[in-house]
Amino acid sequence: MAKKIIYAVVAVFITWGVLDALIHSVILSSAYKATEQLWRKPEEFKQGVMLLTTLITAIVFVYIYARYVATKTLGTGIGYGLLFGIGFGVSMGYGSYSVMPIPYYMAFTWFLGTVVEGTVAGVWLGLMFREKASQTTA
Repeated sequence: MAKKIIYAVVAVFITWGVLDALIHSVILSSAYKATEQLWRKPEEFKQGVMLLTTLITAIVFVYIYARYVATKTLGTGIGYGLLFGIGFGVSMGYGSYSVMPIPYYMAFTWFLGTVVEGTVAGVWLGLMFREKASQTTA
C-alpha cells in the first residue's frame, strides 16, 4: 500500500503541475498581465513554497482517499476528486475574488480549473487504488 500511495502522490503532483501551467501560463496569461500590479514579478516568485504547497496538498489528497474511502473504484475516485475540486475551487476562485480586485473571468477559471484538477486526480486514484473483482465480491 505504501508504494501505491507514493506512486499516486507523484502522479497527482505531476498532473497538477502540468494543469497549473496550462491554466495559469496559457489560459489566464492575459488576465495576469492585466492585473500585474497584484502579483510578484516572476523573478520574485516563491517557487519552492509553491511546489511544497502542491506536494503537501497531493499527499493529503491521496492519503484521505487511501485511508478513509472504503470502496475504491473509478467512480469513487472521480466523485472524491470532483468534491475535493469543488471545495478547493470555491475557496481558490471565489474566496480570492471576494477580497482581491481580479476579473470575474479569472475567479471562474481558478474555480473551474481546480474542479478539473481535482477530478483528473480522482481518476488517477480510482485507477491506481481500484480493488480487484475478488476483493469487492468477497
